[in-house]
Parts: sequence; structure tokens; C-alpha cells
Amino acid sequence: MPKLSEKDRFIDFSDYGRPAAQFIVRKLIHTKISAIDYTIAFGIVGLVAIYCIYNSYFYLAAPLLILKSILDAADGEVARVKKTPSYTGRYLDSIFDIILNFFLLAIIAHITLTPYWVAFLAFVCIQIQGTLYNFYYVILRNKSEGGDQTSKVFEKKAPRAFPQESQKTVNFLFGLFTLLYGVFDRFVYSLDRKASKSDRFPNWFMSALSFYGLGFQLLAVSVFLVLDLSQYIIPYFIMSTVAFPFFILVRKIKY
Repeated sequence: MPKLSEKDRFIDFSDYGRPAAQFIVRKLIHTKISAIDYTIAFGIVGLVAIYCIYNSYFYLAAPLLILKSILDAADGEVARVKKTPSYTGRYLDSIFDIILNFFLLAIIAHITLTPYWVAFLAFVCIQIQGTLYNFYYVILRNKSEGGDQTSKVFEKKAPRAFPQESQKTVNFLFGLFTLLYGVFDRFVYSLDRKASKSDRFPNWFMSALSFYGLGFQLLAVSVFLVLDLSQYIIPYFIMSTVAFPFFILVRKIKY
């Protein structure tokens, strides 16, 4: 977990793809493949996985979703190894994630004959879960000595682009990112406005919260697909949100 100092590192159950991502990056680091290329690749893999689900190729869709998580980790690894941080990549990554999540649940609703409004509720639940995890994780990264600073706790305006990227592109992607994520960010922040004043969060707390991370969410979907239990995917994400208030309450009381 290179985004944190050693003392702040925790077992991240959503980041299981990191070792494979690091292996891929080590093997291809001297090629011209950039971080953005990996981001585009995971977007394509995600779409192919959704297509496979639509056609009931569950045993193919499951490993593709895992591969998507690995490539999702690889883009950040390349940026760090090559020392080419990019707001373009940071926003594009998140934009791809939310769009893929939306279509993933829409297709699952279609094949399981689940009402689309229920699927949309599950989509909202997924985003709220992920936002809470990212909210606390970014706070921890920003406070961690030598931690990653690309993501910010509060993003009210487009950041200044790095020398290797276009400011116009960063502005556009920031606007799209804010449009897609703003409501979830504001909702979570409104529930725990003082979280950023905490010194740090304990490792056990972050490990438990990591079950809300996108990587673990996709792993859960993959398991349901392989077990031919696709009809339980949408209810799972709705029901798992019940733990959401618990994490906020623990943070407020103890940290």
C-alpha cells in the first residue's frame, strides 16, 4: 500500500489486486504504456465483463471483473513508479468507475428481472459505501507522512494541472467528476463534518471499512456470478449498507 506511511498501513480487503498490478507494472515499466492506457484498458475490460453478464457468460465475466480491479490498481502504480502524477488519470479513473457501476447493476437487474428502481437504489448504496471508504481513506492519506496527495478531502475547484497534462482537460474532467460524485460527497461529508480533524484512524477500523471499497464490491459480484446467485447481488448491496451508520458513529465516538 504505497499511498500510506508504514505505520498507517492496514489490510485493505478491496485492494487484493495490488500485488498483481505491481507485477504487471514491473514487467511493462520500460514500455510506452502510460497510466492513462491502463485506465482506458480497465474501462474496456469492465464493458466486456458487463457484456458477458448480459449474455449469461458468468464464468467469463467474473475473472474479467477481477482483472478490471487489477488494472484499476495498475494505473496508479505506473504513475507513482514513473513519477507522473496526473489529475486527468485520477478523475478519468473515478468517472469510468461510476459509469461501469451503473451499467453493471442495470444489466444485473435486466437478467434477474429486478425492477430498475431497485437496481438504482443498489447503485446509490454502492456509491455511498464507496464514498464513505474513500472519504476516510483520503483523510488518512493526506495526514500520513509521505502519503499520496493527489486526491483531496475537499475538492471545490479544479486543481492546477501538472506540467504534462492540459488544464482544459483537467477542468472538464473535474466538472464531470463533480457532477457524478458531488451529491454523494456532500451527503457523506454532511454526516461527519469533523472527520478531517481526527489525527488518524486505527488499522482495524480502516480494514473493516475496506469491505465497502470498489475492489471488494466487484469481488462480491464475481463470487455471486460464479455461484450462479446473480439474483442476490442487488439485495446484497442494499442490505450491506445497514452498517454505514455504524462506521460514522464509531468514528465520532472514539476517533
